[in-house]
Amino acid sequence: MSKQAPDHHDAELILKFYDLRREPVMRESRDSLLRDFWPRNEQDALAILSPDHPLNRAYRQVATYWEMVYGMAKYGVVHTEFLMESNGEGLFLFARLQPYLEAIRKATSPRSFEKAEWVANSSEIGGRLMEVFKARVKAKLGG
Repeated sequence: MSKQAPDHHDAELILKFYDLRREPVMRESRDSLLRDFWPRNEQDALAILSPDHPLNRAYRQVATYWEMVYGMAKYGVVHTEFLMESNGEGLFLFARLQPYLEAIRKATSPRSFEKAEWVANSSEIGGRLMEVFKARVKAKLGG
């Protein structure tokens, strides 16, 4: 459902997304999650869902942020490929969780990571980024 071509409204939204990513609490959440969250199995992936997990707040903030952003692409608010040229970070988190997606959805909501999954499968750039990110995850985890 992506827009046919990007326009100045898309650019304004993408700049706003960038500003929101720079907000201090969001930046710390992103940094913590991207640095410290490397699930090796389903148990690790599900552990972060617990409110007492040290990364739970960061996880909730970052995951819902990227779902919101990717949802805007899914529903045609922002041009998908233009967005993905500079907003693939959410797919790096998704690449870490994709192997455990079924369990996460059972534990939380059947809609968990629905927009990230959509952008990974529906966007040319998103699909290429997922391949890169899956390879990085595999290399980091030694698989």
